[in-house]
Amino acid sequence: MPAATKGASGNHFVMTDFSEGQFDIVVVGAGHAGCEAALAAARLGLNTVMLTLNLDSIALMACNPSIGGTAKGHLVREIDALGGEMAKNADKTALQMRMLNEGKGEAVQSLRCQCDKNAYHTEMKRTLENTRNLRIVQGECSEILTDGKKVTGVKTTYGGVFSAKAVILATGVYLNAETVTGEHRQKSGPSGFAPANSLTESLVNLGFAVRRFKTGTPARLDGRSVDFDECLKQSGENDVPAFSFLDVPPENKRACFITYTNAVTHEIILGNLDRSPLYNGEITSTGPRYCPSIETKVVRFSDKERHQLFLEPEGADTNEVYVQGMSSSMPHDIQKKMYRSVKGLERCEIMRYAYAIEYDCIDTLDVFPTLEFKKIKGIYTAGQINGTSGYEEAAAQGLIAGINASFSILGRPPLILGRDEAYIGVMIDDLVTKGTEEPYRIMTSRAEYAINLRQDTADFRLTPKIADTALCTEERRDCFEKRKKLTAQTLGILNEKADKSAAAEFCGERNIPGNLNGLTYSDLIRRGANLKDIREKFGILNEIPQDILTTAEASVKYEGYISKSRAQIERARKLNDKTLPPDINYSEIQGLRLEAREKLERVRPLTLGQAGRISGVNPADVTVLMVWLATKK
Repeated sequence: MPAATKGASGNHFVMTDFSEGQFDIVVVGAGHAGCEAALAAARLGLNTVMLTLNLDSIALMACNPSIGGTAKGHLVREIDALGGEMAKNADKTALQMRMLNEGKGEAVQSLRCQCDKNAYHTEMKRTLENTRNLRIVQGECSEILTDGKKVTGVKTTYGGVFSAKAVILATGVYLNAETVTGEHRQKSGPSGFAPANSLTESLVNLGFAVRRFKTGTPARLDGRSVDFDECLKQSGENDVPAFSFLDVPPENKRACFITYTNAVTHEIILGNLDRSPLYNGEITSTGPRYCPSIETKVVRFSDKERHQLFLEPEGADTNEVYVQGMSSSMPHDIQKKMYRSVKGLERCEIMRYAYAIEYDCIDTLDVFPTLEFKKIKGIYTAGQINGTSGYEEAAAQGLIAGINASFSILGRPPLILGRDEAYIGVMIDDLVTKGTEEPYRIMTSRAEYAINLRQDTADFRLTPKIADTALCTEERRDCFEKRKKLTAQTLGILNEKADKSAAAEFCGERNIPGNLNGLTYSDLIRRGANLKDIREKFGILNEIPQDILTTAEASVKYEGYISKSRAQIERARKLNDKTLPPDINYSEIQGLRLEAREKLERVRPLTLGQAGRISGVNPADVTVLMVWLATKK
């Protein structure tokens, strides 16, 4: 059968549909969300196909070539604990590793890795290509196919039909994407890749609420034209762990550098705001609050004399340098002046100019905590289509969508992580309960129980949840059991009593107050001593790996806070255990305020706990729901 037939006028062709095969799951998109979704589904034994606009954009690091950072590093560790790939791929392609917030408590310390951009893409593509049950196809999805109640597959712009039981939409920033630089606007995805112009109409027809968001990226400079001697050097750290619990720490291969904007830079920007798409009305979509352009920073923080910039290598095989902190949509001629006004960049040559990008995304109030679309069974969404920003947020959602789509087909209960269990749980609950009116970014401040969600405990919290699945390999299971056993042994030793005279001498040297009788090593930690000094003084735990020592010390130090939070967590869980019928007519429940009725109808929460977290629903409304539930029972 021909793929196309000539129309009656003879001037155009009408595509003829043809079968591309029957699959369990179709993943639309091959960014960080799509990669994790496809790998999870295939590893769980589902016949999976991943559809991407361009094979060369698989796992593309379109913005900063880095993984991790504050709270984001927690997500990467959680992805690894659940059998995902991002952590291992970051470790393989690392140029530099650092631990952020080392001067603060362990709860907010996060790993950050500067990666080799091209190597990250190549390694992830190699992993995908060598995964059983996974087919990769280059093509554009134009339509989601359904029978009215459930998904049946997808169709490409060329008429290819991929039949499937579930579809995961991980389209990134490609939906109706347009890049904007000064007066120039063009239909384009990131880094010059083609946009996806056909799918949004299908989403709207299925009942998705679609909105328009915006993000941006800075220029890339030719490193040969940068005077790094005029900048502050920032080397990597050799005493930090790898992202993956399975890996050894990678070597630090390249340095980053720090410089600053100045009064001249700010004068150039402020003098040309009439040419800035952000300020002349050309861009009307919503951008990220926590990653603003340099124009926004200069205008919003007019009292600041300078803004910090990081000069970061894009890879080991390129001279390209990423200028973190200076994203812009200014015209090219203004960009050149801006960058060259910065110390160390006076003679810089721009290899890729900065740009803003606008794209379509959905309202996540239309999505269940499983990431399944509420109106059509079998459609899942993950990543920037859900209004989030960042590789890590996308990958985490992709993994959960892949797991839940697979579990649904396999007849297993879904994986829904609580806010007390994972940053992934915090993020997804925020998205599906509160929604987001701007590109969402994970932060430690979003977690009520941050002390319980340290990055070093991600495997203890999450690996048991996938222990009986193919996501938990024998290597991971052995690593997990070894870490658990060593941590328990270490805590046992720390609870032993220290030699009384040595303890008295130790406390005297450090002005540690209190009764010294019967002190354990844990008591010394709780009184402010650090484990490193204790080990040197008392000669204990010399054979224990550093990652185990870190976990044990933090567990002792924050034991009191963790114990107090358990009561709060238990109260929250009791509300989450009380499920709400999916067909409730909230307008008929007497005592609910009008705002609460409207919000509850919009979100349609699955539990009383979720209902209580909806903006506009107060504790009195939750009480009304509890009484209503009791009368129905």
